[in-house]
Amino acid sequence: MPETCTYIARSSAIAARALAGEMMVMNSADSTFFTLNEVATAIFQAADGRTPLREIVRDRICGQFDVDPNEAQADAEQFVAALSSHGILKVSNQPLSSEPAR
Repeated sequence: MPETCTYIARSSAIAARALAGEMMVMNSADSTFFTLNEVATAIFQAADGRTPLREIVRDRICGQFDVDPNEAQADAEQFVAALSSHGILKVSNQPLSSEPAR
């Protein structure tokens, strides 16, 4: 049975700014504000809607930080769930288009 992929993309209803290696993100709809650490920033910046989360973790997180791949995947899934519940990230089991809706 093939493994289900998770794709993530940044919402268009956010404001984000990098500052000293961290990302500050605010949802303009409800003004929730997050400060992302280096690992979370790497995931957020890689959220292009076309790259599966598993690849982001493998290539960006495990390749850049000294972390166990299974632990990194579990943490990434938890992070993505938290930000998607606040409308910061969009999540899908198929690639998300980077084209704006018309």
